[in-house]
Amino acid sequence: MVSRESELSRRTFGGVIGAGAAAAVGVTAGGAQAAERPFTAAPRRPSRRPNILFILGDDLGWADLSSYGSPHIRTPHLDRLARQGVRFTDAYSGSATCSPTRFSLYTGRYPGRTKGGLAEPIADRSVGLEPTHPTLASLLGDAGYATALIGKWHCGYLPDYSPTRSGWDEFFGNFGGALEYYSKLGLGGEYDLYEGDAEYRDLRYYTRILTERASEYVQRDHDRPWLLNLNFTTPHWPWIADGDTRESAEIVRRIKAGDGRALWHADGGSIEKYKEMVEDLDRSVGQVLAALRRSGQEQDTLVLFASDNGGERFSYNWPLSGNKASLQEGGIRVPTVLRWPAAVDGGQVSRVPVFTPDWTATLLELGGARPHRAYPLDGTSLAGYLRRGEEPAAKRELFWRVRGERALRRGEWKYYRGRSGQDQLFHLASDVREQADKAALRPELLRELKAAWERTDAGLLPYPA
Repeated sequence: MVSRESELSRRTFGGVIGAGAAAAVGVTAGGAQAAERPFTAAPRRPSRRPNILFILGDDLGWADLSSYGSPHIRTPHLDRLARQGVRFTDAYSGSATCSPTRFSLYTGRYPGRTKGGLAEPIADRSVGLEPTHPTLASLLGDAGYATALIGKWHCGYLPDYSPTRSGWDEFFGNFGGALEYYSKLGLGGEYDLYEGDAEYRDLRYYTRILTERASEYVQRDHDRPWLLNLNFTTPHWPWIADGDTRESAEIVRRIKAGDGRALWHADGGSIEKYKEMVEDLDRSVGQVLAALRRSGQEQDTLVLFASDNGGERFSYNWPLSGNKASLQEGGIRVPTVLRWPAAVDGGQVSRVPVFTPDWTATLLELGGARPHRAYPLDGTSLAGYLRRGEEPAAKRELFWRVRGERALRRGEWKYYRGRSGQDQLFHLASDVREQADKAALRPELLRELKAAWERTDAGLLPYPA
């Protein structure tokens, strides 16, 4: 007799509601997702390579959008983007914190492949993304794309590391992991807003500045396809919304007085303030998408929206356990939406498990770029899935490693070891909250997934002592 769990495992990529999808489909107050249909590829081929607009939110939780189940945050622009494209219910970040995920996006490889990716996250000037390493931008640039990064870089500091040293033609934004939204002071008290490698003075609210810059870029008269990485810092702390100049001034005072944790804003913020910041992010994305529409390029532009990791203090992650920095679902499962009018129909939902390095591989293939043979990708291209409905193999594995935790997902099963050191096994389709440990019931599967994790880990760099 075949168990129900085994039957579900065989149908992961079919019509069965995948892990957490029941919490996100048909129950959203503001997203109107009940009319979604399971993803099927459109029977048409685009006439040209797509422009690529990849938008990252910062510390945005899996259920912080109304289209993903938030009961109190309203995100009409991102909900509309989801209705016009594909909403992914089982999408993951490449790691549980900021810079490792960015390494996985820019390189298409596990963060542990590179020294800079071992920092969780980068906090000093000793490491970064080596300029010699191929990136999404450098490879697409070689294939004829114009490339730009606007917003948060967080893959190393000047003078050794910079987007313009790693393949982006243009850079406007901040180098560090966080900054105060008005003064642009970073974690070390330094000024952190740059155009290229030169400081750029603008003391307006940061999200407004990034939105203006991105809107200007997409409206240019481009003579070739383009890649724009638009990396907002919203809704990352400090909890400063547009107009909060008094709170901003107090944080700046503390920074200048030598308070090294002032930007963490541990004594500030609220659910309401967080709501204000997420809704501002939504409006900002809407403004950039409106600029894209006015430019006449909307049809041929692939837009991807995601978060760099799970939510933080005030985020809404239900029904997931854990949050940022954890390899539980709440730390790595992120809202992800794709829209490409020329090739992909709207109003769809996909339950195929995907993670950040997959998008790198996908965008390179769609852009006609080839990975460097000396730096093989760890992600799987989803180009065949998007164009022809070819789903990734059911036994494909998604791998994560952070200090003190490990995780691997295969189909509907997840192997997890937290900081307690206990190996656990969860069947995500029936237990997205990771509360029913199946390790004792399925010891052979646990051993198999643990061995798979250890095989991958053996090929990565060790953490420094």
